[in-house]
Amino acid sequence: MKQDSTPKENISPIHKKALDIFTLSHQISRYLIPDLAKLQSNGLEDPNIYFTGDIIQQSNSLVPEIVQAENKSFSEDRQQHILSISNLTSVLDKNCERLESINSNGKEFLPILRNEIKKFRKLQRVWMLTL
Repeated sequence: MKQDSTPKENISPIHKKALDIFTLSHQISRYLIPDLAKLQSNGLEDPNIYFTGDIIQQSNSLVPEIVQAENKSFSEDRQQHILSISNLTSVLDKNCERLESINSNGKEFLPILRNEIKKFRKLQRVWMLTL
């Protein structure tokens, strides 16, 4: 993820929450990967391993979309980024739900991430009204 040159105190609450979600999803993914990297009894890899990369990629995309929405002058342009943020959070939440069914001790951390996504959505509703 590209480092933001803005001090963390000067960014919006939704921006902070998106950074928290990225950090948490990255840590959870790193914890889950060793369990999912093992071959299954049939010799195939666990297809759920791809969801670990997906949650990182989706959470990493939130901050740039927020920045883009905040920097757009026209409502139509902002709406495109707002829609993208909504889609990203929905897919991120769905992938967390999928990972909750895996055989790993790390899955216990996924409800924490899903709770942070819920908080993000609440912040998103308020944030959208301020744009």
